[in-house]
Amino acid sequence: MSAHTAFDGIVVAHDYLTQHGGAERVALQLAGQLDATTILTSVFRPDQTFTQAADFDVREIESALLRPFASDPRKALPFLAHAWSHVPPVEADAVVCSSSGWAHGLPVAEGTFKVVYCHNPARWLYQREDYTRGASLAVRTALAALSPSLRRWDATAALSADAYLANSSVVADRIRRVYGIEAQVVHPPVSIDADGPQEAVDGLDDGFFLTVARPRGYKGTEVLREAFRRMPDEQLVVVGAADRDGPPNVRGLGEVSESQLRWLYAHARALTSVSHEDFGLTPLEANAFGTPSLVLRAGGFLDSTDEGVSGSFIAADTVTAVVDAVRAFPVSWNRDTVKRHAGRFSADAFGRRMREVIDRRGRVAGGTRALRRRAVA
Repeated sequence: MSAHTAFDGIVVAHDYLTQHGGAERVALQLAGQLDATTILTSVFRPDQTFTQAADFDVREIESALLRPFASDPRKALPFLAHAWSHVPPVEADAVVCSSSGWAHGLPVAEGTFKVVYCHNPARWLYQREDYTRGASLAVRTALAALSPSLRRWDATAALSADAYLANSSVVADRIRRVYGIEAQVVHPPVSIDADGPQEAVDGLDDGFFLTVARPRGYKGTEVLREAFRRMPDEQLVVVGAADRDGPPNVRGLGEVSESQLRWLYAHARALTSVSHEDFGLTPLEANAFGTPSLVLRAGGFLDSTDEGVSGSFIAADTVTAVVDAVRAFPVSWNRDTVKRHAGRFSADAFGRRMREVIDRRGRVAGGTRALRRRAVA
């Protein structure tokens, strides 16, 4: 990014655009719904994220520290705080930071309204056990050593916002505990186009259970694998993890195209997950096709799932609980009712709520940050 930091209209900032994830979908929806033309990010890999990013002027923040980590910005964790906080202040009508730990540190010029849309307070700081599940001892040790200084930076970054928003009730609770901020809940939108083209996945018949998750330990995919090992009469399809040693009734597809994902959502018996999600968009994406969900009774799923209407809950993230829930899962659902549930989380509704927050800036900009600083001091 050049030294010139003045932009027209609204600017969106996102941690990094290097993957196909829910937060990336939301960041692009923010930019589209708010008519933003510019997205600021630490690392942008257009071939590794959603094609919709091409609709915007995506600019990487300038930082020599990040260049060696361009292929995987998560490895740049010790340097991301410095990189974001040393960007020249951004001047715009408003800056909306789509953040799970970094982008909320972006400085803004005096008079620029700064909104943080928080997907979750930094998991590596406040839910470190989840984040480092499966990581090496060296990684866990290094993160523990870095945590005190990063927590101080993170708290300062959070308090720099004029408005702090949470994507779910559970995330609002975490924000309150971690930062002492009362965050307004604005649920993210369902952005998948349920009417878009579909491409069948070879070798699959209707009626499989589907899970869609990046290969992270806290996503709970291994629990699902083991549960379906005990149910050879059922099939589990895993998107986000490639084929690996496992039972014959569990098929890992790795990354799939958008058209294949639509087909999978439309032909699954249910979307299932035992992940401790901050919100959990995948059940709603499946709901948009009339497909119900079977998800963990915890976290953001409590906001996105209407029990008995759009899906059912799994009592715990254990193999036994998954088996029991699959066996008890109803055979038939009212698919039109399931679709209507997803419609409550439309992109237009999301855009209206975000604009309402920004349109209130005349009443809160310029004073909120100072009041918070005095309260903390």
